[in-house]
Amino acid sequence: MSQLPAFLKPTITIEPFTVAIPDQDITEFKTLLKLSKLPPPTFEGQHRNFGVTSAWMRDAKAKWEKDYDWRATETKINSLPHFTAVVQDLRIHFVGMFSEDPNAIPLVLLHGWPGSFYEYHLLVKELRKSTSPSFHIIVPSLPGYTFSSPPPLDRDFGLASVVQIMDELITGLGLGDYIAVGGDIGAAVAMGLSSLPECRGVHLNMLFTKSQPEAQPEASLPPHELAGLERAKAWVETGRAYAIEHATRPSTIAHALASSPLALLAWLAEKFLDWTDEDPSVEHILEMASLWWFTETFPTSIYPYRELMRRRDDHDWCAIRKPFGYSWFPKELRPPPRSLVEAEGTLVYFNHHEKGGHFPGFENPAAHAGDIIAYVKELGKQAA
Repeated sequence: MSQLPAFLKPTITIEPFTVAIPDQDITEFKTLLKLSKLPPPTFEGQHRNFGVTSAWMRDAKAKWEKDYDWRATETKINSLPHFTAVVQDLRIHFVGMFSEDPNAIPLVLLHGWPGSFYEYHLLVKELRKSTSPSFHIIVPSLPGYTFSSPPPLDRDFGLASVVQIMDELITGLGLGDYIAVGGDIGAAVAMGLSSLPECRGVHLNMLFTKSQPEAQPEASLPPHELAGLERAKAWVETGRAYAIEHATRPSTIAHALASSPLALLAWLAEKFLDWTDEDPSVEHILEMASLWWFTETFPTSIYPYRELMRRRDDHDWCAIRKPFGYSWFPKELRPPPRSLVEAEGTLVYFNHHEKGGHFPGFENPAAHAGDIIAYVKELGKQAA
């Protein structure tokens, strides 16, 4: 049973939580998966540059049907302490790992899409090893993701609301000033949090920059930054169709992917394979896809894209207003040159990695934890 430490004096309602998918849901999933058809062979299906391949999907479907055990994944998930809190009439799920050190620093890890709190379970283990500094680690599920409430139906809902909810969650726990860590949509939320007084700083592994990386002049850039610009250009030219669909026809894609676990797997697996430096195991991708399927939250998770896609010329909403750190990974979607990172605010920590991609929480947990710890130490020096 998850328990809050005795020293915590929250000002919001918090309850322990255990992940327990009903048996009937698992039975229905297996039936739907068995009856889901693979498409006929195509030229495009043989080439990964056109999306997830037919061979990968065939093998993954067979493994999902015959070998995969959701209950084993559920046990791993429940090895972490889970809670829910009521914030602005929404139930917000979070993993909470609290230190016994009274001087521990509150650290909030913010995921994006198609990630979830679960992408950070390896990173949490690495961060827990640190004793100087030590951390209180909070890993929320953003509204509309996994076990958090969906956005309201009676009004539009955007990232400004998410920022306020995340801030109220962390401050409502009674931990004091905190540091936000984020990638993908979580990076945008962290950047927004930097405007609030309780947020001491942010560390990012993805950045929504004022200037687009793919539009930068290439003169005098080091080879790894030139390669990053080429990756950014490729994403704009051939990789962002999913984001346009999320932003412009979210209801259509929600209906399509809610109808079949195989359809959902294809949509998610492409991203986990394309956005990483080394392909994740099939087992890991099936775990992530199963979590999405059983929580039925794809339709409620893509609302930020409408806002992100139309705000390209309005950068003030996510300006970084506190000293920040950045981890540069070569297989990020649009790796920016360091000069663009420095232009975003007061950069106090930067680390260029030779390997890694969009999901350092599970791709490079030790390296990512090292960056976060180094940033926190540097932030402490800056404040001294």
